[in-house]
Amino acid sequence: MGGVRTIARPRPARQEAAPPASPLPLDQIIQGDCIARMRALPDKSVDLIFADPPYNLQLGGELFRPDGTHVDAVTDDWDKFESLKTYDAFTRAWLAEAHRVLKDDGAIWVIGSYHNIFRVGVAVQDLGFWILNDIVWRKANPMPNFRGTRFTNAHETLIWASKGEKAKYTFNYRSMKTLNDELQMRSDWEFPICGGPERLKKDGHKVHPTQKPEALLYRVLLACTKPGDVVLDPFFGTGTTGAVAKRLRRRWIGIEREDGYIDAARARIAAALPLDESAIATMQSPRAQPKVAFGTLVETGYLAPGTMLSDAKRRFQAMVRVDGSLASVCGEVGSIHKLGCILQGTPACNGWTFWHHEADGRLQPIDTLRQTYLLATQP
Repeated sequence: MGGVRTIARPRPARQEAAPPASPLPLDQIIQGDCIARMRALPDKSVDLIFADPPYNLQLGGELFRPDGTHVDAVTDDWDKFESLKTYDAFTRAWLAEAHRVLKDDGAIWVIGSYHNIFRVGVAVQDLGFWILNDIVWRKANPMPNFRGTRFTNAHETLIWASKGEKAKYTFNYRSMKTLNDELQMRSDWEFPICGGPERLKKDGHKVHPTQKPEALLYRVLLACTKPGDVVLDPFFGTGTTGAVAKRLRRRWIGIEREDGYIDAARARIAAALPLDESAIATMQSPRAQPKVAFGTLVETGYLAPGTMLSDAKRRFQAMVRVDGSLASVCGEVGSIHKLGCILQGTPACNGWTFWHHEADGRLQPIDTLRQTYLLATQP
């Protein structure tokens, strides 16, 4: 009996689906009101929020130093609110949007001064966030109280919170311990206020009156994000968050309404160079902490990640990594002290005097950088 002949037809080639486009405006500055712009972002879409909102300082009159020179204080319209009730409504509105766009395992950081941080803290808790720490940023070189009527205001407070009491969140404990020369990182952080070449100026005046130091954002992002995470800054200013995020290979989104700040931020971020992948790797190992942690020199730019160090006789070489650990050319990793022990086969090593860097055409111990830092940050 004859059967029905089936003719095999060639199957069409499988079309590889293109990866879906991100719904987020990654690595971009969005101009406009932060509340309205956050409303356009998808639910649960960002990993971390760093917020430096208006402090509502409500300063009255001009401020002058004893020598008669004018103090660049915060007198901009963006920091003016007609009442505390108005400020509270604004705070709750942007925090509500922050809670919505934050992933369930994300976290938020908010920085403020005594003028606003207690009101912000109440709103943070009322909206369902769970406070993990309050961090005190102790300023190594605070502005004096020129009128002599109060204590010198030498610190600001950061609130670190998860999305809820049971929420998981990223905390790179080992990196923080390594950054702090093998002691647990404390909740009081000392950094100088933004100054020197880092301070953005135009025609001799500060571009932004409250520009934050990059070292502060470096520690926050290293502690609470991973490479590739998305960081949202709804009060972007001159782009400190974006510049540090780019260096650490994090993605970022900035929201800012002022033209002048946006122009400065774009130029600043364009000049920031992302770190090499090998310098981003992190680790932790037990050692003791000197008066200045080696990680502080990395955070504050005295030694950039990727810098090569060697001993005085150039027998050993190692690269500085993003959390202040070192990686030798042979593959061993450790703190400045621990790696020195491993390479020499000794039970102890003072990494400050063992490791050297190139400066002015010759090798110098990294301890010279520590001394330089101490001199620069003394009040």
